[in-house]
Amino acid sequence: MHQPLEPPSSRWVFGDIHEADADEDLVAIGADLEPGTILGAYRRGLFPMPFGTGRRAREPMGWWSPVRRGVLSPADLHVSRSLRRTARDFEIRIDTAFEEVIDACADPQRPHGWIDPDIREAYVALHGLGWAHSVEAWRDGRLEGGLYGLAIGGLFAGESMFHRARDASKVALVGLVAALDDEHAARRLVDVQWRTPHLASLGVREVERDLYLAGLPDVLAVPLPGPLLRGG
Repeated sequence: MHQPLEPPSSRWVFGDIHEADADEDLVAIGADLEPGTILGAYRRGLFPMPFGTGRRAREPMGWWSPVRRGVLSPADLHVSRSLRRTARDFEIRIDTAFEEVIDACADPQRPHGWIDPDIREAYVALHGLGWAHSVEAWRDGRLEGGLYGLAIGGLFAGESMFHRARDASKVALVGLVAALDDEHAARRLVDVQWRTPHLASLGVREVERDLYLAGLPDVLAVPLPGPLLRGG
């Protein structure tokens, strides 16, 4: 098993998020989507997401740090009895179909889609370096659901999830939390960006931006879990 490959540092420097508008989730615009830029952003509590829809390639990139961040501590995952039964019908795999997962998440027919070709290319590159991962729910040889995100130390920054079968994305989340279950599990954190009613039902809570930023260095200092190491 090997640690991810560290890319060259970014030529871009993000300012102090504490100086951002206290009521705005958007904290910066511009920069690029090189691996070093994206990793540097996550380590400072930001993530990239394009503005709007349609002509995204001609618009500057937005960098976000939600005022109220959606997070999940692995121990807080709520798995209902029915979901536990459903999970038995699926096989969880990690990093066997990363591009298929991100393409399913980027399906233009999905409402509120935001994953454009530039985002896809950037995260595929991060996957190649060992930073981006997919957690997949398979049944009868078919990929039925999954999620993808970045793993940096004890942080798993979830980007998007999809399902083709009922509850398959929830099963993938259960699989992710299982992969994080080791002696450091209590110090790990799953960042889901914003809490939705769906995610809240699974145990996701909100934390204020300042609290998230204050705790981030300690989370990043935690070793990566074995299943998310290259060759793990």
